[in-house]
Amino acid sequence: MGNTLKKIGVMTSGGDSPGMNAAIRAVVRTAIYNDIEVYGIKRGYQGMIEGDIYQMKTTDVANIIQRGGTILKTARSKEFHSDAGMQKAYEQLMQHGIEALVLIGGDGTFRGAVQFFEKYTIPAVGLPGTIDKDLAGTDFTIGFDTAVNTAVEAIDKIRDTAEAHDRLFVIEVMGRDAGYIALHSGIACGAEDILIPEQVTHIDEVLDRIDQDERRKKNVHIIVVAEGDDFGGAKEVFARIQERFPMLDTRTCVLGHIQRGGSPSCADRILASRLGHAAVMALIENKTQLMLGVVNNEIAYTPFKDAVKEHSIINSDMLEMIRVLSA
Repeated sequence: MGNTLKKIGVMTSGGDSPGMNAAIRAVVRTAIYNDIEVYGIKRGYQGMIEGDIYQMKTTDVANIIQRGGTILKTARSKEFHSDAGMQKAYEQLMQHGIEALVLIGGDGTFRGAVQFFEKYTIPAVGLPGTIDKDLAGTDFTIGFDTAVNTAVEAIDKIRDTAEAHDRLFVIEVMGRDAGYIALHSGIACGAEDILIPEQVTHIDEVLDRIDQDERRKKNVHIIVVAEGDDFGGAKEVFARIQERFPMLDTRTCVLGHIQRGGSPSCADRILASRLGHAAVMALIENKTQLMLGVVNNEIAYTPFKDAVKEHSIINSDMLEMIRVLSA
């Protein structure tokens, strides 16, 4: 491909994450700087199928680096998983003369890419846009830092009221398959317990720790639980606590989609900008079928199949540290 690349498409897919707009901005401006036309594909794979595609100019991405969400919209597409849906998507790309793609999304986006590119030969690179940080091949994903800081701010405020009333709070954060938001926000907020999908939750041990805290007059107890924890979310944990400790003033709080929105942090803006720029340069250099990430502060390239094959590993030292610091 080299310098002959003339038209690329860019899209966001799956769950939105803060920093996606910064990545779109970097892709558009880097491409145009290199005399490449950029076409925005709205609503992810579904927009690709329906031909919801338009040419983007530098002015289209002005003043968006600080905005959450995604100007290209996002959606999940069941139709894309069918042969007929993929055929429609490919035909739309050909009709618009799109020669290569930049895909911004998470696990589902790249799984769809693997299926699509097994059938159709079109160069593509992916950027890890997900608050869950559940992809191999990158130290951080676009949106994770913002989501964690949103959770930290909320949990800090909840602790204030917990302190005032001597309450136990069970706080649920996002993380259906990965516990990184729970782990990082829980450590940062001094949570007494953190429950994540990567570890089996022994609820009796959690209850025993609450009992020990009560015996030594520790009246505030914060439990951060990822929504995908194997025992269940905040509701299930709350029920068991109330069953054993009916005398405790126990409350639950589900932070929910507040973690997806908001202005991206400085870290997410920089990460998204680096990766957006690197994505266009990778396509120019004939690098394809890869997810771009940052490992040890350097751009890293991981084949789509490897990026989604396994999640990055939770550091066992961090899990041990939780027990020590919450004592």
